[in-house]
Amino acid sequence: MDLFKALPAFLLSAAAIASLTASAAPAESARGPVQTQVHLLDGHRVTLDVYPAAGPPRGAVVLSHGFTRSRRTMAGHAQALADAGVLALTPDLPCTFDFRCNAGALSALVGSLRAGGSFGAPVERVVLVGFSAGGLSSLLAADTPGVVGFVGLDPFDRTMPGEAQRLGLAAAGRLQTEALLLRAPPSRCNAEAVAAPWAAALPALWRDERIEGASHCDFESPSDWMCRLACGDTDAARQQRVRRGLLDAAARWLR
Repeated sequence: MDLFKALPAFLLSAAAIASLTASAAPAESARGPVQTQVHLLDGHRVTLDVYPAAGPPRGAVVLSHGFTRSRRTMAGHAQALADAGVLALTPDLPCTFDFRCNAGALSALVGSLRAGGSFGAPVERVVLVGFSAGGLSSLLAADTPGVVGFVGLDPFDRTMPGEAQRLGLAAAGRLQTEALLLRAPPSRCNAEAVAAPWAAALPALWRDERIEGASHCDFESPSDWMCRLACGDTDAARQQRVRRGLLDAAARWLR
């Protein structure tokens, strides 16, 4: 199923969504304001928010948003990870329709983290987290040197023109990095759980957790009315299970 037919809420213009999210100021952390930076990554100018870790960072987590969404929809997860001692980054993915292009930017970001510079001291261990279409882009970048874990938040998959196998399923079968999948039951907004076969394909799957009753929006933090209108209400208990999974992953891979 095509993502752009499966997610009716996300068929609203990206500009309309951006107008709602851009007005929200970055969260304030106990360690000072979140830093908004612009980096050239794989030839693309990428705006990202940097959430400083509480204390010396144990590693870094890069959280990628879904189709036509923005870095703001990963802010709650990023802040929770930063409070747990992890350097967290939420980029605006540069290539709306090109998952491989987004993966190239994420790989470049991992390289920048390992080199240090504007992010502080070099970071040796990085976890990639992606929601929906951001999960597919993150999966494609998860074989980058330095990436020690991948988390798919109700991820999406797609068959590309001229290719026989779904893009993510093929990548999942090759990935040696340990992985965690947090998924909702089948619905039109996750293309009827199109990424569920990743669990059987991933050679180093740590955990595949299906959260019963979850909507697609339960995996964002924060979500918004547009997602809830098309994909169902959010629920605090279900959202807490998603958050717990992310913190478990950080504790496992960023010791």
